[in-house]
Amino acid sequence: MSDAPGKLPSLNGVKVFEVAARHLNFRLAAEELGVTQGAVAQQIRGLEAELGVKLFERLPRMLALTGEGRAYIADVRRALEIIARATDGLKPQPVRLTISTTPSFASKWLIPRLPDFTTRHRDLDLHILATDRMSNFQADGVDLAVRYGRPPFGAGLAVELLFEQETIAVCSPRLMGGKVPDTATELADYTLLHDAHNFWPEFIERHFGESPQAAFKGISFNQTSHAIEAAIAGQGIVLANSNFVAQDIAEGRLVRIFAAAMPGSSDFYLVWPRYRKSLGLQTVIAWLSDEAKKERERALS
Repeated sequence: MSDAPGKLPSLNGVKVFEVAARHLNFRLAAEELGVTQGAVAQQIRGLEAELGVKLFERLPRMLALTGEGRAYIADVRRALEIIARATDGLKPQPVRLTISTTPSFASKWLIPRLPDFTTRHRDLDLHILATDRMSNFQADGVDLAVRYGRPPFGAGLAVELLFEQETIAVCSPRLMGGKVPDTATELADYTLLHDAHNFWPEFIERHFGESPQAAFKGISFNQTSHAIEAAIAGQGIVLANSNFVAQDIAEGRLVRIFAAAMPGSSDFYLVWPRYRKSLGLQTVIAWLSDEAKKERERALS
């Protein structure tokens, strides 16, 4: 028994018929197909001759499907949909990779860089899981994590330093008015914006050599990114990782107040299971490392 299909009509004619049946107008069908109206009419006449039936009634101002045309178009559309799905199934599907990050890292560092990555790597489909909870590589389906801390992070995990924690004080250029506070007392005239890390007491003691007093007024946020946005809006001074505010400084939304920077007890690392060695994962790791390297070079230039 042969699996070969029965005699098929002109597939080009069938496609033209489907478009013409949708519009019930040869001119509109021709515009969609990018051919002349005469070419559409010729294809339909050829298909009708091949099938031995009339598919359209040619009315003065429009077309109408005949009974045979209405019956034929239903099966034709189903057949074309099957062909379209089969064709799509042959196309390579994007490789999905899940990256776990903190919300602040995602919004202030990763997301602004994603357009460049997606333009260069259309075969990779990134899923960003932004959470303060430490994700599990198995249970959460995470391929790569950006973690703030110190290694080791666990057995069987590969680790690469992304960038070091360097905390700097920044604010809106409108807030300072050209006058930088020289003492802790002068700093107390400003609102200090805090995040969950609460680096201000240590920063004040290191920079001014004084223990912070209760006179300091402040606003607290549970996310660093929110504290940074408040600083951009002119609501106070924030301590933030220099990498998170580099673009805001470069574009004039924030200014650095003090030359001094405070190193942190933790840094940002890329972490992934050693057994995962896909090309897509290595591409993402290399891209993130390269972006961090370029930022360090810009900071030194």
